[in-house]
Amino acid sequence: MKALVCSEYGAPESLHWIDHAMPAPGPSQVRIRVHAAGVNFVDALFIAGTYQVKIPPPFIPGNELAGTIDALGDGVGTPAGGPAGDPVGDPVGGPVGGPAGDPVGGAVAAWRVGDQVMAQAGTGAFAEYAVVHVGQLRAMPARFSFAQAAAFQLTYATALYALRERAALRDGETLLVLGAAGGVGTAAIDIGRQMGATVIACAGTDEKLAACTALGAHATINYDREDLKERAKALTNGRGADVIYDPVGDRYSEPALRAIAWEGRFLVIGFAAGNIARIPLNLPLLKGCQIVGVDWGQLARTRPEQTLPVWRTLGEWAAAGALRPRIHAQYALRDGARALRDVLDRVVIGKAVLVVD
Repeated sequence: MKALVCSEYGAPESLHWIDHAMPAPGPSQVRIRVHAAGVNFVDALFIAGTYQVKIPPPFIPGNELAGTIDALGDGVGTPAGGPAGDPVGDPVGGPVGGPAGDPVGGAVAAWRVGDQVMAQAGTGAFAEYAVVHVGQLRAMPARFSFAQAAAFQLTYATALYALRERAALRDGETLLVLGAAGGVGTAAIDIGRQMGATVIACAGTDEKLAACTALGAHATINYDREDLKERAKALTNGRGADVIYDPVGDRYSEPALRAIAWEGRFLVIGFAAGNIARIPLNLPLLKGCQIVGVDWGQLARTRPEQTLPVWRTLGEWAAAGALRPRIHAQYALRDGARALRDVLDRVVIGKAVLVVD
C-alpha cells in the first residue's frame, strides 16, 4: 500500500510518500480501506515533534479517517454474509448508528467486512489502509459522504464536549468563537447554533467571516481590524459573552476574556496562533468567571466511557441532518503535505480532507 510517513520530525514537507507494508489486524482490531482522512492542526504538531505526546518516528500520521472494513481480527464478529457473531468489543466501541441499527450507538454490535465506518485512530490515517481497535470505530452517518465523515470526528466531538460538558452552554446564551473559520471553529459554530446559542464568530478576514455567517453565525468580528473587546461588548449590549471558545491563544485570548460576561466560561481549546497567552489572574476574579481546559483526546484515552454521551448526541444530530461539516478542499492522499501546509498557513476554511483513489 501507499502511505505518507514521518521518518524524522520536521515540517509537513518532510513527509515521505512511499510503499509501505500492508498492516494486519490483531485481536479486537479491524483493517480499514481508507477512503478519506481528515487533516488537523494537531497532525502537524505530531510531525514536528512539538505536541505534548511525542510519537517516535517512523510513523504514519493522521488522526481521523473514514472507509470500509476490509479485514477482521480475532474476536471481531464475522465477514459480511456469514452468521452473526456475538457482540464484541468494549462498551466504548458502541457505534454511532452502528451495524445493528442502533441509531445512538447504545449497544455494541458485531462489525462485518464491508461496513462503512469512521474512526479516530490517533495516527495511521494518511495511508491506503489502516488498522484500528474496535473501541475506536463508529459507523458512518448515513447522510454523510466519506469526506464528511473524515472531517467530522475530532472537531465536532471536541466542540460538543467543550460546550455541553465543560461549559454547560444554555439555550439563549451568547457564544464567542475565536478562530471561527478553522476546523475547530466551524464545528463550534455548528454545535453552538444547534444548542440554541447566539454565536459571534471572530476571524481575521472578511472572506472567513462570510463563511462563518453562511454556517449560521449571528454576528462577526474581524479581530485583525476591529477592537475585539469593544466590538464584543457592543454586540452584547455591554454584557459580554457567556462562553468564549478559544483554539487560538496568543494576543487574542486576553481581550476576549475581558469581554466575558459575569460568571462566564472561558474554554481553552488550543494555541493555533503559536504563543500561549499569559492571563492576569485578576480578570477571573473581577468577572467571576471560570477558565476551563478542554482536552478531548485526553478524555478519550483516560475515561473513554465518558465519551459515549457525546458520540450518541452527534449520531442523533447527524442522522437528523442537523450538522453541516464544512470541507474547504479535497486533496489527493499523496498531497497530504500540501494540505497540512495550507492548514498551518491558515488558508483552510473548515476542514481539509485527503481522499484515496
